[in-house]
Amino acid sequence: MLLKDEVEMLKRVPIFSRIAPAKLKLLAFTSDRVSYNAGQTLFHQGDQGDAAYVVLSGTADILVDSPAGEIKVAEVDLNSIVGEIAILCDVSRTATVKATSRLEALKISKEHFLKLLSDFPEMAVEIMRVLADRLNHTTSELTAVRSRLNQPHSMSTH
Repeated sequence: MLLKDEVEMLKRVPIFSRIAPAKLKLLAFTSDRVSYNAGQTLFHQGDQGDAAYVVLSGTADILVDSPAGEIKVAEVDLNSIVGEIAILCDVSRTATVKATSRLEALKISKEHFLKLLSDFPEMAVEIMRVLADRLNHTTSELTAVRSRLNQPHSMSTH
């Protein structure tokens, strides 16, 4: 794929939408284009967070380990970013991301990602929006699960 095509794709990603094309060209040039087949893992929960991934095509599942095995907590699709939490919080990967179809992504190194955030405060605001949306979604799901668990169980009499 040509660099200009990658720049066009990056412009469609909400967190990059306000960044100048020249900077996006530099980002595309300094990032790695990676491809995965369905079933392949982008990264595992617990791995070192060395990069963020922008999904250019395809889909993936976000999975977390539990005593009962892996649990799917979300899906990733076109123009999504994954892997940024480990970079921003300087922690190991909080989940596993596994491709569910052929997936193309731009792998942005931690160093380049953090530089972009310092150069473009508006990108940081967009990242906060993405994270706030995820937190809101997670809180809603947790509330629903808790309310189901706290409902009195109906006792059947025989």
